Amino acid sequence: MTNRIDYGETPEFQKDFKRLLKKFKSLVDDLELAKIAAIEFYHVKKINNLSIFPIQGFCTEEIQVCKIKKFACKALKGRGSKSGIRIIYAFHYQSCKVDFIEIYFKGEKENEDRERIQEYLKNC
Repeated sequence: MTNRIDYGETPEFQKDFKRLLKKFKSLVDDLELAKIAAIEFYHVKKINNLSIFPIQGFCTEEIQVCKIKKFACKALKGRGSKSGIRIIYAFHYQSCKVDFIEIYFKGEKENEDRERIQEYLKNC
């Protein structure tokens, strides 16, 4: 496996992100930090800092669908990594690629959109 992860976004993720960006202005920088401090630590360096959780029922030998639960958002002062923002993504082992599938604020939505994940996996 290489030490470089390629990142992509689904159109649905882009739409979610734009909507949340209006409310949480620091999201662009926060996402960049999460790429390094969570995703690359977990998948490249094999360091589990308990911020990423594989979603059962969607992981195969080729793809691992995960949820980032510890996502520090500077716009949510005083909450630290327990901001309530969740990111769903798919990690492709062979190509070392991450596709962001969904981002949501836990105060607005309780869980990930499982149908969206299934649709993504169907189109891979």
